[in-house]
Amino acid sequence: MPNFIQRVMHPERYHGHGKQPPFFEGWYFKLIDATEQHKYAVIPGIFLSHDRAKHHAFIQVLDGQTGASAYFSFPPEAFRAAQEDFDVRIGDNHFRADGIRLRLEGTELALKGDLRFSGGTGWPVTWRSPGIMGWYGWMTFMECYHGVVSFDHVLDGTLTLNERPMDFSGGRGYLEKDWGQSFPSAWVWMQTNHFATPGTSFVASIAVIPFMGRSFPGSIIGLWHEQKLYRFAQYTNARTEKLLVTDAQVEWVVRDSKYRLEMLATRAGGGLLHSPSRTEMHKRVMETLQSTIQVRLSEVGGRELFHDTGRNAGLEVQGDISTLRG
Repeated sequence: MPNFIQRVMHPERYHGHGKQPPFFEGWYFKLIDATEQHKYAVIPGIFLSHDRAKHHAFIQVLDGQTGASAYFSFPPEAFRAAQEDFDVRIGDNHFRADGIRLRLEGTELALKGDLRFSGGTGWPVTWRSPGIMGWYGWMTFMECYHGVVSFDHVLDGTLTLNERPMDFSGGRGYLEKDWGQSFPSAWVWMQTNHFATPGTSFVASIAVIPFMGRSFPGSIIGLWHEQKLYRFAQYTNARTEKLLVTDAQVEWVVRDSKYRLEMLATRAGGGLLHSPSRTEMHKRVMETLQSTIQVRLSEVGGRELFHDTGRNAGLEVQGDISTLRG
């Protein structure tokens, strides 16, 4: 059984060994082919409720091109996870940091095939800052934990959708995960790794964080560019200057002592995904893979370091957004 330190220092691995409900864990695989015509999010995971009848493993699929989504439910015993590696199996489906095997057969959607991943780099893990959560990763009472397994990687292989082959060779992927007791009550999440410079990746989220009897709007942002990570979070003393959410866009500006980051995401149509609460998996989250995100990074009072617009962007806006403004 992995001990506490091993779990914290390996956010990519399954954290549910020996956990009591409520508990969930899920990995988010984003898959975009080289033509950018095939866009999928595949989300395997496990959900444990106080009501044992609601225990189940799952695999969600979102077609980012059409907005169609499917939820495949499995008995909890169909979920198997290695203890000292990120290696997850749900039925005949297999998920690792270096690839996936899908054998999904439903009434409206059949998705099968094998993809391999190469060249991925995750959020750096150190004793002082074990991943994207920073020192919060050492806290044992957080409602929800987050990890970035790969900012950007190259895809190779083919998937077949309802007997129609789709070649993903030369495409790009992204991989993150969440685990804990429940998703936050409100959040904004955005991600893209389709900039003019291959290998550049951006992910940002702000959410209501319960912490020691109170709550606060917590943000974690990473811009991976030219093998350097620019990070903005509570634990880096970054603060939000502006957060404006309309039906058409999300405008967000943050800064710290060195840098200022401006983000402008366009909202677009998508599909519904399930998200975990302490009691069940709710079908309530609208996610799109059709957004664009304009990102501008500059030195405070100085020169511009990065300015580009990412395509095929994932975007979620959920809950009472006013609570995110502090």
